[in-house]
Amino acid sequence: MLKVNDVQVLLCSPPLPSTFRKLAGCTLFITGASRGIGKAIALKAAKDGANVVIAAKTAEPHRTLQGTIYTAAAEIEAAGGKALPCVVNVREEEQIINAVEKAVKTFGGIDILVNNASAISLTGTLETETKKVNLMMEVNVRGTYLTSKTCLPYLKKSRNPHILNLSPPLNLNPLWFKNHCAYTISKYGMSMCVLGMAEEFKGEVAVNALWPKTAIHTAAMDMLGGSGVEKQCRKTDILADAAYCILTKPKSFTGNFIIDEDLLREEGVKDFDVYAIAPGQPLIPDFFLDVPIDTAAVKEGRYGASQEFKEEKKLSGSQPEGPKVNTGSTSAKPVAETFRVIQGAMSEEYVRTTQGVFQFELSGDEGGTWYIDLKTNGGSAGFGKPPVTADVFMSMSSDDFVKMFTGKLKPTMAFMSGKIRIKGNMALALKLEKMLTQFNSKL
Repeated sequence: MLKVNDVQVLLCSPPLPSTFRKLAGCTLFITGASRGIGKAIALKAAKDGANVVIAAKTAEPHRTLQGTIYTAAAEIEAAGGKALPCVVNVREEEQIINAVEKAVKTFGGIDILVNNASAISLTGTLETETKKVNLMMEVNVRGTYLTSKTCLPYLKKSRNPHILNLSPPLNLNPLWFKNHCAYTISKYGMSMCVLGMAEEFKGEVAVNALWPKTAIHTAAMDMLGGSGVEKQCRKTDILADAAYCILTKPKSFTGNFIIDEDLLREEGVKDFDVYAIAPGQPLIPDFFLDVPIDTAAVKEGRYGASQEFKEEKKLSGSQPEGPKVNTGSTSAKPVAETFRVIQGAMSEEYVRTTQGVFQFELSGDEGGTWYIDLKTNGGSAGFGKPPVTADVFMSMSSDDFVKMFTGKLKPTMAFMSGKIRIKGNMALALKLEKMLTQFNSKL
């Protein structure tokens, strides 16, 4: 007789084949599965011979984003699974209901629901348009709730049903609210669905949350971080592997807020370089996790050190790469010197390609208002307000400003960890990291 620990599950109907592929015969309903994390989870299940319902809204090729429900279906079939592409905007309850009914008619039931579809806008309260607020609340919270509600009657009939939400632990540190309150509320709404439904359906359906420890390379991350950000990210494979571990556990495993890396370590994974886009490069810690990347893990070579950790190891006085800021003299003023270097490195090309004015509100030594004008009169930089209205406003400490412009602190990482607050034109703000790279390459 098979023991639960041997195959972990007697999961789905029909019974597992002799190869003990844990998700064989299971039907997964995955929202947002046409690309990114959702598709990665789908392909992992497909290798076991699972049925996958691709519930996403992209039916026609997008002008910039790769993948449709049909191209995802082809990949799932090629991987060994069966696919059912369904056009579903989770903001539309009728589309959810129709897709669920079609899934049940096609595959005979639903065993697993993965609420992956999500919308993001990393903007402050005054900068977040009402339509963006509605989008995030309707996709993240309402969409998750309605899809779960619609699937639950069928999940309860499964041998080992699971709901898995791609949402973070409930962390009430104000840091995670102050820069993007609406987004945080919407993601925590998904997590609160886990909290409530896990208790409500205990013993009937497992309900858990999964969240990455570091940034994952997706189209959304490219949008947030700009060109080159992928080098600081992990592949979607790490979430697919973690999701597989969760979904193949018995339904008694419920009500958990799981971090991908932590779970995989418990499962015996030791080499995390295989998940890195660029092994050895610093990784961006994800939102909502107060604990920075573990320096002990860095020392053991488990993944790339954060840039700040690397700099701590270089306290011998060696000059970091990037602008040669004069910090050797006790009378030097690093912020003023940094702006002097920026002014000297400006060119008509920077002004033409950037067309933006950045205003910095710095705290600490040399605090006050500073600016970089890459829009007018060949560009300028210095102390005080810019000659024209700024497009982007950034608040940070003087120390973090200098670190950012000397290559010790990536703007994307600083923003995601709450060290920088940004208001104004976010698209223009994303050009900053590229601009810094250009400055450094000239110096």
